[in-house]
Amino acid sequence: MPQTRPAAPVTNPFHIAQAQLDEAARLLDLEPALTALLREPRRELVVHFPVRMDDGATRVLTGFRVQFNTARGPAKGGLRFHPDETIDTVRALAAWMTWKTAVVDVPLGGGKGGVIVDPRKLSRRELERVSRGYIDAVACILGPDEDVPAPDVYTDPQVMAWMVDEFEKLRGSHAPSMITGKPAALGGSAGRGDATARGGVIVAREAGKRFGVKLAGGRVAIQGFGNAGAHMATLARELLGMKVIAVSDTHGTVHDPKGLDVEALLEHKRDSGSVKGFPGAKSIDPEELFALEAELLCPSALENAITPEIAATIRAPLVAELANGPTLPEADRILFEKGVRVLPDILANAGGVTVSYFEWVQNRSGDVWEEDDVHARLDRKLSAAFATVADKAEQRKLPLRTAAYLVAVGRVAEAERLRGRV
Repeated sequence: MPQTRPAAPVTNPFHIAQAQLDEAARLLDLEPALTALLREPRRELVVHFPVRMDDGATRVLTGFRVQFNTARGPAKGGLRFHPDETIDTVRALAAWMTWKTAVVDVPLGGGKGGVIVDPRKLSRRELERVSRGYIDAVACILGPDEDVPAPDVYTDPQVMAWMVDEFEKLRGSHAPSMITGKPAALGGSAGRGDATARGGVIVAREAGKRFGVKLAGGRVAIQGFGNAGAHMATLARELLGMKVIAVSDTHGTVHDPKGLDVEALLEHKRDSGSVKGFPGAKSIDPEELFALEAELLCPSALENAITPEIAATIRAPLVAELANGPTLPEADRILFEKGVRVLPDILANAGGVTVSYFEWVQNRSGDVWEEDDVHARLDRKLSAAFATVADKAEQRKLPLRTAAYLVAVGRVAEAERLRGRV
């Protein structure tokens, strides 16, 4: 009798996003037509645009902008410059943004964009031309009331500054609220730089209190040491009193059970371009980071990092997903069965979009909020969102991710019904 091989795990991010929606729709008993509506992007644009390089050659780049759902407000979501960008990744991220804005209950929808390019191989002038060229190509569907981009992987406030400038040239008027994550001098919000990590700290703090995990004096391991991961290292120590025992980036992974000197590590990365070779720390394999004894594990890089094999080795009681889609569905099931609480991406990393929403509000009203005010508003928003999700999980005996989807999808579904679209 022939042996049957176990099915390979689903790794296409959009298929994963759709499966997560399907499970929520089943538990919410949504109408088939409404489920079908929520499974697919409302609009997607693929563009090909020319960019003049410094050597005089012209490259034609491919870009995407997906508006997944706008029932609750304008599409909202970041822009990624990445050599491996795909339309399915952008679709998935746009879907997750839809549920993210809904779970924290801000009046926005979900969108995402990207360009297939490696910005690390571009000069500053080339990066500016790519940024302006992308906006030239997609400006027809952007705007404060239509779709509001923000920074994401390999984009930053300077890229946002070039983009808002290009958009305003095309429109012939100021429009600061068409994009968020801008420099402060162009209307950016105080508190935006570390907002994703700060939100993760708030959610982890609330989870620690709720589930009896003592974080003060505890250990945190951080996979990914970009913007979110680096800020998480600083804030976990400052706000939670935790020791950072391991971090990784694309070049290496370092570990010190006594705790890493975060300031020195940040300086080392600035000087060398990587955490690799940090003095006094042991170099370990990337997979070993996940298996370390710690109170908190933070996957903070790209999607699909936690496979079933990795999940089987995780010992931390709390996993805070600062990355989007870092845990494969089968790995999710393994962690739930082990009693590991996964603080899902649509909640744990929602601090960024929440402060982006604050920036949008300030730009539209002409107001400017102090950083302490932004931090306090973020704390209230995410603490309330966590409590709602945790209550739902407890009532229905569900993983936190499933509970978060029930909250988020339920809100979007209600908006669609009220609009009479189904």
